[in-house]
Amino acid sequence: MADREELFYSSKNVYDVMDDAERARCYEYAEGYKRFLSNSRIEREAVREAVRLAEARGFKPFEEGAKYAPGDKIYFDNRGKSLFLAVIGERPAGEGINLAAAHIDSPRIDLKQIPLYEDSGVAMFKTHYYGGIKKFHWVTIPLELHGRVCRADGSFVDVCIGREPGEPRFCISDLLPHLAAEQMKKSLADGFTGEDLNIIIGTRPDPEKGEDRVKFAIMKLLNEKYGIVEEDFLSAELMAVPAFDVVDIGFDRSLIGGYGHDDRVCAYAELAAILELERPVKTAVCLLVDKEEVGSTGVTGMQSEAFDRFMDSLCGGTRLYDCYAKSFCLSADVCNAFDPNYASVSEKRNAAQLNHGLGIVKFTGSRGKAGASDASAEVVSRVRTMFAKAGVVWQLAELGKVDAGGGGTVAMFTAVRNIDTIDAGVPVISMHAPFEIIAKADAYMTYKGMRALYDCE
Repeated sequence: MADREELFYSSKNVYDVMDDAERARCYEYAEGYKRFLSNSRIEREAVREAVRLAEARGFKPFEEGAKYAPGDKIYFDNRGKSLFLAVIGERPAGEGINLAAAHIDSPRIDLKQIPLYEDSGVAMFKTHYYGGIKKFHWVTIPLELHGRVCRADGSFVDVCIGREPGEPRFCISDLLPHLAAEQMKKSLADGFTGEDLNIIIGTRPDPEKGEDRVKFAIMKLLNEKYGIVEEDFLSAELMAVPAFDVVDIGFDRSLIGGYGHDDRVCAYAELAAILELERPVKTAVCLLVDKEEVGSTGVTGMQSEAFDRFMDSLCGGTRLYDCYAKSFCLSADVCNAFDPNYASVSEKRNAAQLNHGLGIVKFTGSRGKAGASDASAEVVSRVRTMFAKAGVVWQLAELGKVDAGGGGTVAMFTAVRNIDTIDAGVPVISMHAPFEIIAKADAYMTYKGMRALYDCE
């Protein structure tokens, strides 16, 4: 006769499972992730950092038409904004791959193409926010400026201002409460508009007489430092991101606070796992893609044919879609963690909890599962078996109450390629805020889950 423990299901707290040695490995892993996140404020920087780590572990740039042998480690840098890595398996890639797919873009504030102006002696940047944000989160916090400016002659310069100690930072202002009676009557959604998010960048006028003296002084500084003129903003990608350090949270240091956990915490998990592989049975592929926060569109998003072309080259004559039909994918994206401060939006029995491990989300989408790939029972069963064998602590999760809202991942874009796919990632508190929180134990178990995927036959 089965007992209560066998008959009932409940998720496990990771700290009840880990011994001292594994806890030490967990916290060591967290330090590596914190360094990665600190060095990866935008997708271009995430690609550069991932390439640096990969090359240090023996990965070589992919060469079209080259013949690869089991154990070969390759990467393909797609326009500096997405990255594909692979370790060639014993079996031909045409017999299927083990795929992990994460995104490396995060919500932020982009500059408009004609951003610089002066008003009443204050120089400012006009902006256009990127991804799903609460606009009021982004006012009165310190901001850094990252990105690339391409000049008229085709040369470019990478910009990073505010990351290093002592560098200037930037800010979006708010209205003082003494004069905010009308503003305070508005809803949170209406309190700020997209056109209100203008960044203060300077106030000191140039000594030369004329109009826009502060703007002129700012342009002189930018020209001296970066060799650019105002027209070069037309061919620039400049992004304002929070100027917050990545730090431990809590007396016990069990949590990590920082910008961009969604989804670089999962990107790092699959990257760290594939860097350790030597000679897997099946070819292991790690995708770090762009544009998920705006629909996975464009040449560097998950909908791009760049991934198909890369995989077609690895298949060595086997039909690409025969490979896909035999493949398995973990869509490595974060889920929301149950937050006691906002319990009303979650159905507690099906919500991910901090420190209960990797969150498996059978479906995302919204309300009636709109926009979800909705993994089959067989796919969930496969994950259960895979994780049990590898000692991965995991939990089933759902993105809030049924009618509370919803969201999406890249899962639908791997599933539409006929790849069995399920979402798997780290639970996050304050998702899409400028400062998000995750648990070290969950990040570590996500890494173990990605390693279990790559090790599958």
